[in-house]
Amino acid sequence: MIFTRMGIEGAYIIEPEPLADERGFFARSFCEEEFRKNGLESRIVQCNISSNKRSGTLRGMHYQIPPFEEAKIVSCTRGSIYDVVLDLRRGSSTYRRWSGVELSENNYTMVYVPTGCAHGFLTLEDDCMVYYQMTEFFHPECARGVRWDDPAFGITWPHPAEIISEKDQSYPDYAL
Repeated sequence: MIFTRMGIEGAYIIEPEPLADERGFFARSFCEEEFRKNGLESRIVQCNISSNKRSGTLRGMHYQIPPFEEAKIVSCTRGSIYDVVLDLRRGSSTYRRWSGVELSENNYTMVYVPTGCAHGFLTLEDDCMVYYQMTEFFHPECARGVRWDDPAFGITWPHPAEIISEKDQSYPDYAL
């Protein structure tokens, strides 16, 4: 596995190292030892999928607060998405910065979202499936979010969002 730092402290793009032959290829998508060696949380307690029917669907920007902060490993198993990590850790050198990358069923790339960062994505085509591996169980009382278009962050999306939940639209401006 290849771990490449993103523009956010503690966030990584993770690429498999395929072993190919006439049948196709084989690659690891998770290795506890390699995650630990890179200083990443390696305890996975929950896995989720998100099915998205239409291109232009935006989900995010979501995170959980203490005591149930979560790190995530995100991949796109069908279609393609633009995936964004936003640093909300006030003591971080990359506080309020964001970084984005395209994840797709063809590039097999994953993103590691560290605790204290918000996460969201925009579908780039119809019929996308997103797979999440979580380091903490979901606790609705700790679930939070910030708006995808909040001027405090200036996230640049590749095209306009067309489908956004009421909840994701309702987050107030970020308190600086």
